[in-house]
Amino acid sequence: MDYKEAGVDVEKGRSFVEGIRHWVEKTKRPEVLGQFGGFGSCFQLPSGYQEPILVSGTDGVGTKLKLATQCDRHDTVGIDLVAMCANDILTCGAEPLFFLDYLATGQLNSQQLTDVVAGISRGCQQAGCALIGGETAEMPGFYPPGEYDIAGFCVGIVEKSQMLDGSQVAVGDVAIALASSGIHSNGYSLVRKLLDTHAIDLQSIPPGCTQSLEKILLTPTKIYVKPVLEALRSGLQVRAMAHITGGGLPENLPRCLPSHCSLRIDRRSWRVPPIFDWIAQTGNITTADMFATFNMGVGLVLLVPPSQAQWAIEWFQNWEIPAYVIGEAIAGDGRTIGLD
Repeated sequence: MDYKEAGVDVEKGRSFVEGIRHWVEKTKRPEVLGQFGGFGSCFQLPSGYQEPILVSGTDGVGTKLKLATQCDRHDTVGIDLVAMCANDILTCGAEPLFFLDYLATGQLNSQQLTDVVAGISRGCQQAGCALIGGETAEMPGFYPPGEYDIAGFCVGIVEKSQMLDGSQVAVGDVAIALASSGIHSNGYSLVRKLLDTHAIDLQSIPPGCTQSLEKILLTPTKIYVKPVLEALRSGLQVRAMAHITGGGLPENLPRCLPSHCSLRIDRRSWRVPPIFDWIAQTGNITTADMFATFNMGVGLVLLVPPSQAQWAIEWFQNWEIPAYVIGEAIAGDGRTIGLD
Protein backbone atom coordinates (compact mmCIF):
# COMPACT_ATOMS: atom_id res chain seq x y z
CA MET A 1 0.00 0.00 0.00
CA ASP A 2 0.96 3.63 -0.35
CA TYR A 3 -0.47 6.97 0.79
CA LYS A 4 -2.56 7.36 -2.38
CA GLU A 5 -4.23 3.97 -1.80
CA ALA A 6 -5.02 5.15 1.73
CA GLY A 7 -6.91 8.10 0.23
CA VAL A 8 -4.36 10.93 0.21
CA ASP A 9 -3.06 12.08 -3.19
CA VAL A 10 0.06 14.11 -2.38
CA GLU A 11 0.69 15.14 -5.98
CA LYS A 12 -2.89 16.34 -6.34
CA GLY A 13 -2.41 18.36 -3.17
CA ARG A 14 0.72 20.02 -4.53
CA SER A 15 -1.07 20.83 -7.77
CA PHE A 16 -3.98 22.36 -5.83
CA VAL A 17 -1.67 24.61 -3.82
CA GLU A 18 0.03 25.78 -6.99
CA GLY A 19 -3.35 26.39 -8.61
CA ILE A 20 -4.50 28.80 -5.90
CA ARG A 21 -1.30 30.86 -6.02
CA HIS A 22 -2.79 33.60 -8.21
CA TRP A 23 -5.77 33.99 -5.85
CA VAL A 24 -3.35 34.53 -2.97
CA GLU A 25 -1.31 37.04 -4.98
CA LYS A 26 -4.42 39.15 -5.60
CA THR A 27 -4.58 39.97 -1.87
CA LYS A 28 -0.94 40.92 -1.33
CA ARG A 29 -0.10 43.99 0.75
CA PRO A 30 3.30 45.76 0.88
CA GLU A 31 3.90 44.47 4.41
CA VAL A 32 3.85 40.80 3.34
CA LEU A 33 7.32 39.25 3.58
CA GLY A 34 8.62 36.03 2.09
CA GLN A 35 7.20 33.75 -0.54
CA PHE A 36 3.95 31.82 -0.83
CA GLY A 37 4.18 28.27 0.49
CA GLY A 38 6.63 28.62 3.37
CA PHE A 39 6.33 26.99 6.77
CA GLY A 40 5.44 30.31 8.38
CA SER A 41 3.88 33.50 7.07
CA CYS A 42 5.58 36.82 7.83
CA PHE A 43 4.04 40.27 7.97
CA GLN A 44 5.74 43.55 8.88
CA LEU A 45 3.66 45.94 10.98
CA PRO A 46 2.66 49.13 9.13
CA SER A 47 4.48 52.29 10.14
CA GLY A 48 2.93 55.36 11.73
CA TYR A 49 1.52 53.78 14.90
CA GLN A 50 2.57 55.09 18.32
CA GLU A 51 1.06 52.27 20.38
CA PRO A 52 -0.09 49.59 17.93
CA ILE A 53 -2.50 46.99 19.30
CA LEU A 54 -2.97 43.72 17.42
CA VAL A 55 -6.53 42.41 17.33
CA SER A 56 -7.26 38.82 16.30
CA GLY A 57 -10.35 36.82 15.48
CA THR A 58 -11.28 33.35 14.28
CA ASP A 59 -14.51 31.83 13.00
CA GLY A 60 -16.07 29.44 10.53
CA VAL A 61 -19.14 29.36 8.28
CA GLY A 62 -21.12 26.65 10.04
CA THR A 63 -23.79 24.55 8.37
CA LYS A 64 -24.21 27.03 5.55
CA LEU A 65 -21.55 24.77 4.02
CA LYS A 66 -24.15 21.98 3.85
CA LEU A 67 -26.28 24.12 1.55
CA ALA A 68 -23.25 25.03 -0.55
CA THR A 69 -22.54 21.33 -1.01
CA GLN A 70 -26.19 20.53 -1.71
CA CYS A 71 -26.30 23.23 -4.40
CA ASP A 72 -22.75 22.47 -5.59
CA ARG A 73 -21.93 26.17 -5.36
CA HIS A 74 -18.76 27.02 -3.48
CA ASP A 75 -17.79 30.49 -4.72
CA THR A 76 -19.45 32.52 -1.93
CA VAL A 77 -18.71 30.71 1.34
CA GLY A 78 -15.09 31.93 1.27
CA ILE A 79 -16.40 35.50 1.40
CA ASP A 80 -18.53 34.48 4.40
CA LEU A 81 -15.44 33.12 6.10
CA VAL A 82 -13.49 36.36 5.77
CA ALA A 83 -16.52 38.46 6.71
CA MET A 84 -17.17 36.60 9.96
CA CYS A 85 -13.60 37.25 11.12
CA ALA A 86 -12.93 40.70 9.63
CA ASN A 87 -16.23 42.21 10.82
CA ASP A 88 -15.53 40.90 14.31
CA ILE A 89 -12.16 42.62 14.68
CA LEU A 90 -13.55 45.75 13.00
CA THR A 91 -15.74 46.26 16.09
CA CYS A 92 -12.56 47.16 18.01
CA GLY A 93 -11.78 49.81 15.39
CA ALA A 94 -9.10 47.57 13.89
CA GLU A 95 -7.96 47.46 10.28
CA PRO A 96 -7.60 43.83 9.12
CA LEU A 97 -4.00 43.15 8.06
CA PHE A 98 -3.77 39.49 7.18
CA PHE A 99 -5.82 36.31 7.02
CA LEU A 100 -5.13 32.58 7.16
CA ASP A 101 -7.48 29.74 6.32
CA TYR A 102 -7.88 26.09 7.24
CA LEU A 103 -9.63 23.77 4.76
CA ALA A 104 -10.38 20.17 5.69
CA THR A 105 -11.93 17.49 3.49
CA GLY A 106 -12.16 13.73 3.17
CA GLN A 107 -10.85 13.73 -0.37
CA LEU A 108 -9.42 16.68 -2.23
CA ASN A 109 -11.68 18.06 -4.96
CA SER A 110 -9.45 20.65 -6.59
CA GLN A 111 -12.16 22.58 -8.44
CA GLN A 112 -14.46 22.69 -5.42
CA LEU A 113 -11.81 23.98 -3.03
CA THR A 114 -10.33 26.34 -5.63
CA ASP A 115 -13.76 27.98 -5.76
CA VAL A 116 -13.67 28.26 -1.96
CA VAL A 117 -10.21 29.87 -1.99
CA ALA A 118 -11.28 32.21 -4.80
CA GLY A 119 -14.07 33.39 -2.47
CA ILE A 120 -11.62 33.82 0.39
CA SER A 121 -9.46 35.91 -1.92
CA ARG A 122 -12.40 38.10 -2.93
CA GLY A 123 -13.34 38.51 0.75
CA CYS A 124 -9.79 39.53 1.63
CA GLN A 125 -9.79 42.07 -1.18
CA GLN A 126 -13.07 43.51 0.13
CA ALA A 127 -11.61 43.72 3.64
CA GLY A 128 -8.23 45.03 2.45
CA CYS A 129 -6.24 42.24 4.12
CA ALA A 130 -3.65 39.85 2.73
CA LEU A 131 -4.21 36.10 2.49
CA ILE A 132 -0.77 35.07 3.69
CA GLY A 133 -1.10 31.40 4.56
CA GLY A 134 -3.29 28.42 5.28
CA GLU A 135 -3.59 24.68 5.56
CA THR A 136 -5.40 22.14 3.41
CA ALA A 137 -5.99 18.88 5.28
CA GLU A 138 -7.04 15.76 3.38
CA MET A 139 -8.46 13.26 5.88
CA PRO A 140 -10.01 10.16 4.26
CA GLY A 141 -12.96 8.76 6.17
CA PHE A 142 -13.34 11.82 8.39
CA TYR A 143 -15.81 13.75 6.19
CA PRO A 144 -18.60 12.40 3.97
CA PRO A 145 -17.80 12.42 0.22
CA GLY A 146 -17.98 15.91 -1.27
CA GLU A 147 -18.09 17.69 2.08
CA TYR A 148 -15.51 19.97 3.70
CA ASP A 149 -15.08 22.41 6.56
CA ILE A 150 -13.34 25.77 6.63
CA ALA A 151 -12.07 28.05 9.38
CA GLY A 152 -10.43 31.46 9.23
CA PHE A 153 -8.02 33.50 11.30
CA CYS A 154 -7.67 37.27 10.96
CA VAL A 155 -5.25 39.73 12.57
CA GLY A 156 -5.72 43.50 12.50
CA ILE A 157 -4.22 46.62 14.03
CA VAL A 158 -5.52 49.70 15.83
CA GLU A 159 -3.89 52.60 17.64
CA LYS A 160 -4.36 52.04 21.36
CA SER A 161 -5.89 55.48 21.90
CA GLN A 162 -8.49 54.75 19.19
CA MET A 163 -9.44 51.24 20.25
CA LEU A 164 -13.16 50.68 20.87
CA ASP A 165 -14.14 48.59 23.89
CA GLY A 166 -17.55 49.94 24.87
CA SER A 167 -16.26 52.15 27.65
CA GLN A 168 -16.77 55.28 25.51
CA VAL A 169 -20.55 54.79 25.24
CA ALA A 170 -22.63 57.49 26.96
CA VAL A 171 -26.33 57.83 27.71
CA GLY A 172 -27.99 59.46 24.71
CA ASP A 173 -25.74 57.89 22.07
CA VAL A 174 -27.63 56.75 19.00
CA ALA A 175 -27.63 53.21 17.56
CA ILE A 176 -27.14 53.15 13.78
CA ALA A 177 -27.96 49.85 12.08
CA LEU A 178 -26.21 48.91 8.84
CA ALA A 179 -28.29 46.58 6.71
CA SER A 180 -27.26 42.97 6.28
CA SER A 181 -27.04 41.35 2.85
CA GLY A 182 -29.39 38.65 4.07
CA ILE A 183 -29.09 35.82 6.57
CA HIS A 184 -25.27 36.06 6.57
CA SER A 185 -23.86 32.92 8.26
CA ASN A 186 -25.96 32.24 11.34
CA GLY A 187 -29.16 30.28 11.89
CA TYR A 188 -28.59 27.79 9.09
CA SER A 189 -29.23 24.72 11.23
CA LEU A 190 -32.76 26.04 11.77
CA VAL A 191 -33.12 26.99 8.09
CA ARG A 192 -32.00 23.53 6.96
CA LYS A 193 -34.39 21.86 9.42
CA LEU A 194 -37.21 23.93 7.99
CA LEU A 195 -36.26 23.04 4.40
CA ASP A 196 -36.07 19.33 5.18
CA THR A 197 -39.26 19.21 7.25
CA HIS A 198 -41.34 20.88 4.54
CA ALA A 199 -39.47 19.41 1.53
CA ILE A 200 -38.99 22.89 0.10
CA ASP A 201 -37.51 23.33 -3.38
CA LEU A 202 -34.42 25.58 -3.29
CA GLN A 203 -35.35 26.94 -6.72
CA SER A 204 -38.66 28.29 -5.41
CA ILE A 205 -39.07 32.01 -4.77
CA PRO A 206 -40.50 32.92 -1.34
CA PRO A 207 -43.35 35.46 -1.16
CA GLY A 208 -42.07 39.03 -1.28
CA CYS A 209 -38.67 37.97 -2.59
CA THR A 210 -37.25 38.36 -6.10
CA GLN A 211 -34.67 35.55 -6.06
CA SER A 212 -34.71 31.81 -5.52
CA LEU A 213 -34.06 30.36 -2.09
CA GLU A 214 -30.72 29.04 -3.30
CA LYS A 215 -29.51 32.51 -4.26
CA ILE A 216 -30.89 34.12 -1.12
CA LEU A 217 -29.46 31.52 1.24
CA LEU A 218 -26.01 31.51 -0.38
CA THR A 219 -25.69 35.31 -0.57
CA PRO A 220 -22.40 36.04 1.24
CA THR A 221 -22.07 38.00 4.45
CA LYS A 222 -21.59 41.74 3.95
CA ILE A 223 -18.07 42.97 4.73
CA TYR A 224 -18.28 46.41 6.37
CA VAL A 225 -14.57 47.07 6.82
CA LYS A 226 -13.79 49.69 4.18
CA PRO A 227 -16.83 51.98 4.62
CA VAL A 228 -16.53 51.92 8.41
CA LEU A 229 -12.77 52.56 8.49
CA GLU A 230 -13.14 55.37 5.96
CA ALA A 231 -15.90 56.87 8.12
CA LEU A 232 -13.62 56.76 11.17
CA ARG A 233 -10.81 58.43 9.24
CA SER A 234 -13.25 61.08 8.03
CA GLY A 235 -14.29 62.08 11.52
CA LEU A 236 -17.22 59.86 12.50
CA GLN A 237 -17.08 59.46 16.28
CA VAL A 238 -18.01 55.83 16.72
CA ARG A 239 -18.29 54.98 20.41
CA ALA A 240 -18.82 51.23 19.97
CA MET A 241 -19.73 48.60 17.38
CA ALA A 242 -21.50 45.25 17.44
CA HIS A 243 -21.32 42.58 14.73
CA ILE A 244 -24.72 40.87 14.65
CA THR A 245 -23.93 37.16 14.40
CA GLY A 246 -25.12 34.10 16.36
CA GLY A 247 -27.60 35.16 19.03
CA GLY A 248 -28.84 38.08 16.98
CA LEU A 249 -29.40 41.56 18.36
CA PRO A 250 -30.34 40.46 21.92
CA GLU A 251 -27.03 38.67 22.48
CA ASN A 252 -24.60 40.79 20.49
CA LEU A 253 -25.64 44.35 21.35
CA PRO A 254 -24.84 43.97 25.09
CA ARG A 255 -21.28 42.92 24.13
CA CYS A 256 -20.51 46.53 23.14
CA LEU A 257 -22.15 48.26 26.12
CA PRO A 258 -20.65 49.42 29.43
CA SER A 259 -22.29 48.05 32.57
CA HIS A 260 -24.08 51.33 33.32
CA CYS A 261 -25.91 51.59 29.97
CA SER A 262 -28.67 49.66 28.23
CA LEU A 263 -29.81 49.96 24.64
CA ARG A 264 -33.46 50.72 23.90
CA ILE A 265 -34.38 49.47 20.40
CA ASP A 266 -37.42 50.38 18.31
CA ARG A 267 -38.29 47.26 16.28
CA ARG A 268 -40.33 49.35 13.82
CA SER A 269 -37.38 51.53 12.80
CA TRP A 270 -35.97 49.32 10.05
CA ARG A 271 -37.30 47.09 7.31
CA VAL A 272 -36.94 43.38 8.03
CA PRO A 273 -36.19 41.61 4.71
CA PRO A 274 -39.02 39.31 3.52
CA ILE A 275 -36.88 36.17 3.78
CA PHE A 276 -37.11 36.42 7.57
CA ASP A 277 -40.90 36.78 7.42
CA TRP A 278 -41.02 33.68 5.24
CA ILE A 279 -38.85 31.70 7.67
CA ALA A 280 -40.99 32.74 10.64
CA GLN A 281 -44.28 31.90 8.91
CA THR A 282 -43.12 28.64 7.35
CA GLY A 283 -41.61 27.35 10.57
CA ASN A 284 -44.18 28.92 12.92
CA ILE A 285 -41.27 30.52 14.77
CA THR A 286 -41.90 33.07 17.50
CA THR A 287 -40.63 36.63 17.19
CA ALA A 288 -38.39 36.11 20.21
CA ASP A 289 -36.78 33.05 18.62
CA MET A 290 -36.32 34.84 15.30
CA PHE A 291 -34.46 37.72 16.99
CA ALA A 292 -32.40 35.31 19.08
CA THR A 293 -31.35 33.31 16.00
CA PHE A 294 -31.07 35.67 13.01
CA ASN A 295 -29.75 39.16 12.32
CA MET A 296 -33.22 40.21 11.08
CA GLY A 297 -31.72 42.52 8.47
CA VAL A 298 -29.10 44.19 10.68
CA GLY A 299 -25.47 43.23 10.07
CA LEU A 300 -23.58 45.82 12.11
CA VAL A 301 -24.59 48.38 14.73
CA LEU A 302 -22.63 51.55 15.49
CA LEU A 303 -23.15 53.76 18.52
CA VAL A 304 -22.49 57.43 17.70
CA PRO A 305 -23.23 60.82 19.29
CA PRO A 306 -26.72 62.05 18.34
CA SER A 307 -25.21 65.06 16.54
CA GLN A 308 -23.57 62.66 14.05
CA ALA A 309 -26.48 60.32 13.41
CA GLN A 310 -27.63 61.91 10.14
CA TRP A 311 -24.03 62.27 8.95
CA ALA A 312 -23.53 58.54 9.54
CA ILE A 313 -26.72 57.53 7.74
CA GLU A 314 -25.85 59.60 4.67
CA TRP A 315 -22.27 58.31 4.68
CA PHE A 316 -23.27 54.66 4.53
CA GLN A 317 -26.06 55.28 2.06
CA ASN A 318 -23.41 56.77 -0.23
CA TRP A 319 -21.64 53.40 0.07
CA GLU A 320 -24.95 51.79 -0.95
CA ILE A 321 -25.51 50.38 2.53
CA PRO A 322 -28.97 51.18 3.93
CA ALA A 323 -28.62 52.64 7.44
CA TYR A 324 -31.19 53.41 10.11
CA VAL A 325 -31.45 54.92 13.59
CA ILE A 326 -32.84 51.98 15.58
CA GLY A 327 -32.42 53.08 19.19
CA GLU A 328 -30.44 54.90 21.85
CA ALA A 329 -28.31 54.24 24.88
CA ILE A 330 -30.08 54.78 28.20
CA ALA A 331 -29.11 54.40 31.84
CA GLY A 332 -29.31 50.72 32.69
CA ASP A 333 -27.43 47.50 33.33
CA GLY A 334 -26.03 46.44 29.95
CA ARG A 335 -29.20 44.90 28.49
CA THR A 336 -31.06 45.33 25.21
CA ILE A 337 -34.63 46.56 25.65
CA GLY A 338 -37.51 46.53 23.18
CA LEU A 339 -36.94 43.33 21.22
CA ASP A 340 -39.44 41.13 23.10
